[in-house]
Amino acid sequence: MDFHNALNNILNPPVLFFFLGMGVVFFKSDLRITEGVSKFLSLYLLFSIGFKGGHELFKSPFAEEHLLTLIACMFMACFVPVYSYFIFRFKLDHANSAALAGSFGSISAVTFVTAGAFLHSYGFEYQGFIVAGMALMESPAIVIAVIIDRLGKKKQSGNPSEKIQWKQLLHEAFFSSSVYILIGALLVGYLSGESGWNTTKPFTEDIFKGLLTFFLLDKGIDAAKQMRELKKVGFFLVGSTLIIMFINVVIAIFLTKIIQMPVGDALMFVVLCASASYIAVPAAMKDSIPEASPSIYLTVALSIVFPINIIVGIPVYFYLLKNFMGNN
Repeated sequence: MDFHNALNNILNPPVLFFFLGMGVVFFKSDLRITEGVSKFLSLYLLFSIGFKGGHELFKSPFAEEHLLTLIACMFMACFVPVYSYFIFRFKLDHANSAALAGSFGSISAVTFVTAGAFLHSYGFEYQGFIVAGMALMESPAIVIAVIIDRLGKKKQSGNPSEKIQWKQLLHEAFFSSSVYILIGALLVGYLSGESGWNTTKPFTEDIFKGLLTFFLLDKGIDAAKQMRELKKVGFFLVGSTLIIMFINVVIAIFLTKIIQMPVGDALMFVVLCASASYIAVPAAMKDSIPEASPSIYLTVALSIVFPINIIVGIPVYFYLLKNFMGNN
């Protein structure tokens, strides 16, 4: 393993500011970031990667490799919540298992953005269709998690009248703020072409890393707060989380080899598969599976999966893809 990549990633300003944010909680600083600012930063990052992805789609013709990658994204978004549910059921009730499985089936846009910044620092880029793949992966897991929960309730209660509110569920899954701004920016970036990119580039690219750094400061604060809940999560969930992340990475790398993705696209795909949602899924689970405890699914996604990916996961995946797996 080339530890130079891992060290450079840890010493990258966004990652260092993540640690700085954790220090706010550990050292009991009075630094606070308001909810409105945090929401703006989240929407900005989604807007920027969506717009850049649309611009890349405008420049690059759609190829067979792109279609295969999008199919792979959909496969992982549907497969991961199903198999991970059965792993969590060894210790958890069906509601918490379903919600947690949904988190793993969905994605973390901030992990995706951090991986993109890592790639850029090494002179690699990813193509715009990967952003479309990210948009495709965010919603299906929410729907599958709710279906699994309702089937579990129906089986336990023996009540066949247990219904899924499809209209509300699908609206939440496909028109939530994160999905809406990501897909909308992707379309605008594609339709506006080169002139649109030149107009917005100072906002979408030039200040991007600075705002990403500030956002990871905020996420460091959130992660440290959730770490207080780790004792409630238990060794089983820590161990099962690591196992699921490992399985997802292995499957994802295997798919990148079949499709023959270039290293930039391959890393972003692996990162999507290895991440877990701590924004879109928790928001949906709060209303769709209220019996599930946020102290479980939010803590696992934000305080275990997210730090592992941005601190050591991204450089490890990059090393495996570029050296061991032979991606170009």
